[in-house]
Amino acid sequence: MRSLAMRYAAEYAAREDRLQDQGDKRSSIHYPALFLFVGEKTAPVVRPILDSCRRKWDNAGGVLAVHAVPEGWKPEESGGQQDEALSAAARKAAYGGTAPGVYDDWSGVPASARTDWPAGLLRTMILPQSEGRDPRTVRRELYQEFHGEQRYLAEMNTALRRLTGVIADYGRLYSSFDVIHLSIITRVDDPLNVLLPEITLLTRAVLGQSFKSVQTDLFALISERDQAESFGLSSSAGMAFLRELEGMQSPDYAYTAPLLVTEDGLSIPVSHGPSPLFDLVYVLSDKNERGTSPAGGMEDNYEIISHISLLKNVMRPSGGFGPEQAGYNNMAFKSGIRGSTGRQGYASAGFSGVKRPNRQIALAVLYHTFRRIREEMSRESRLSPRERLELLGLSPDSLRERVRRLLPDKEGILEMTGLMSHGRPSYHELKRLSLREAEELIFGGGGEAYFHSNFASPAAKRLESADPLREWAPLLAAPHGANPAITFFQLAEWTADRDDTGSVLHGLRQHMAGLRAAIASSREELELLYGDSVDRLPFQRVPLMDKRTVRNFIHYLFAEGYGAKYELLLLESELALCTRLESGLESLHSASVQRVKTMERLEEELKAAALDSIGRAESDIGRNIMEYYRVVTDEVIDEIEARRGPGALMSERYMGSLPDLLDQGIVTVLERLIEVCGREILTAAPFALSFEEELLRRANVAAAYDNREVLSKEELFRRLYRSLEEEAAIHVRLFEYTQEHRHEEKYFFGDSGSEFLRYALSADEKTRIYRLGYVHELRRSGVEKLNLMGGFHLEDLLYYRNGRIYYETYLKNGYELHGVDEESLPALR
Repeated sequence: MRSLAMRYAAEYAAREDRLQDQGDKRSSIHYPALFLFVGEKTAPVVRPILDSCRRKWDNAGGVLAVHAVPEGWKPEESGGQQDEALSAAARKAAYGGTAPGVYDDWSGVPASARTDWPAGLLRTMILPQSEGRDPRTVRRELYQEFHGEQRYLAEMNTALRRLTGVIADYGRLYSSFDVIHLSIITRVDDPLNVLLPEITLLTRAVLGQSFKSVQTDLFALISERDQAESFGLSSSAGMAFLRELEGMQSPDYAYTAPLLVTEDGLSIPVSHGPSPLFDLVYVLSDKNERGTSPAGGMEDNYEIISHISLLKNVMRPSGGFGPEQAGYNNMAFKSGIRGSTGRQGYASAGFSGVKRPNRQIALAVLYHTFRRIREEMSRESRLSPRERLELLGLSPDSLRERVRRLLPDKEGILEMTGLMSHGRPSYHELKRLSLREAEELIFGGGGEAYFHSNFASPAAKRLESADPLREWAPLLAAPHGANPAITFFQLAEWTADRDDTGSVLHGLRQHMAGLRAAIASSREELELLYGDSVDRLPFQRVPLMDKRTVRNFIHYLFAEGYGAKYELLLLESELALCTRLESGLESLHSASVQRVKTMERLEEELKAAALDSIGRAESDIGRNIMEYYRVVTDEVIDEIEARRGPGALMSERYMGSLPDLLDQGIVTVLERLIEVCGREILTAAPFALSFEEELLRRANVAAAYDNREVLSKEELFRRLYRSLEEEAAIHVRLFEYTQEHRHEEKYFFGDSGSEFLRYALSADEKTRIYRLGYVHELRRSGVEKLNLMGGFHLEDLLYYRNGRIYYETYLKNGYELHGVDEESLPALR
């Protein structure tokens, strides 16, 4: 049940995010962009980054990606075989969804971009196989095999040249085709990054034949959470790469290798330097600068990569930027992170975003809709105890009328006078006998047999067919607008076993007690009547007409004797009917109580799910969600009832018969509730407010006029601004929190004309020591913040300092962690 509610909330949130994204005006990138993922450990990174780009960039239809993977690589999820290219099924398993190049989720992508989406969004580039190698020498063996077999270079050349052709096909999506932004992503502990210089230079050389400039950035990912079991070897491999990276980024780095290979197998050298290999290197960890590991630490890095790519390549609006909120300048940032010694620093970043908490809202609305239904169903009935009995057919008049319908007409007793007698004794013989003896003398047992066959037996058969629960069923499934409508909440109360005038069970039992007393009295009177002598009975005697007198006696016998038996049968039948009704009420009470408990359980579960989800939201983003959406949900339901009448939610258009749904199971009720909320509640106008307006209304939903704790717009914006800053903590852990050459720049992504962004851009204006800018996007869905920080060096990383111990130990124990000779690498710092 909880999982069903959470799935509904997630689906609603995803749908709303797509709708809001479609309503936003998205940014466009100026130059083409290419993402190059190196190593099998980057497989989980590919899909989130590409998805983020296509959600955020209007012209993302031409963005391509290359994944450099080992030959024969098998993603753990797929278990399939790969040779020189990954199968579609394997790629689907590896990249977390639809196979690259076969995307089928076009939500959030404009129609213009969909028609331009390339057939092969993700291409693979094959490198030497890493699986099954000795971990002591895997990096060196990969390096040696790559340089020993020309086929890898030949295949890489072919793949990259085909890729440039595809990129050229999408030139119309960009304002300029002079520059291409190449973003390379790798995990520091992936052995394949031992080939990073060769991969980078070859890719840049091939791209350089089509573009005037190739701007190359490296994103080095550090996963500190994954080192629980193999922390020593993983840290050593990561340290080996960082040491190599230090060499690649040195000002005097130079490299020449025959990387270009023609179709005839001829090799052409590619040269670089002396200069750093990468324009900028971003180090991103799943642990932030405070030393904490947020739940979505690595996932935030994927957003950071796509936002940095957009920031550096965004198409500027024609109006330009104001002097205080200048756009990003790559040269200025590089200059800012270069120390006084001229040594180029490394960069990192932090990311945060706020938007309407759709998941929490969906759960709150689900709970409040159900709460409203439960409250309406459990309202105290206005019916008096007598009216309750009458409604259920339990009033004395109703019972007596029903019992009379069970028995044949009393007039049929008069027909008994035609019964065959055993003889016709004289009145002289009869007058000394009792009434019982006289009947026996005249009719034997014929009278009793006739009465049983024609009155008692039919009454018993009709009574057997009485089914109170079936008769009461229409009351529970009363059509919309029935008056008075009752629910199982009222029935649970009315049928409770208690000495209370409000309990119909109590009223019925009182009536049954009266019936038992009346039956006892009737039996006693009947016994007295049948024991009385004939000569004392009040019937007409006709002198000298003995037969007429006997005939009058017989009429008296049936009219009075069997008339009394008929009335006694009425009382006994009514008591038997009441017994069946009593059993029915007990069953009805049990069923009603069970339904009430199921309703209460579902309400508790929905409330717990909503509160739990709200508890995981940021304090101000999750502020007053339950209170505000109680009001909003009630207003929407009130409007529905104004159009369709009171209790409209219980009509067939909406929830329908809750007893039937409950009898099918609690999941069935929840499924119908989810359907109603999604179709009728969450589509109402109050759920279409902009992010800022919704947040401000919600912040003060419970505020009275004189409440001093009313949250002003300025205070709300101040808290939101602070929350964005705190959540955008830099994703790297440094030995010194504030290193010597720390340079910071911060950028907002949002509508620069919105009230919140105007506030954010002016906050701390006089005291800020960092560069502040924004990427203007017409959006109502929320705002995002990207914090850039640079100026540190690799030896400042806590990961570097901790990993150095393992690295040196593994080297001393014979591990060959480099492809090149260790002497050619920079010394450890």
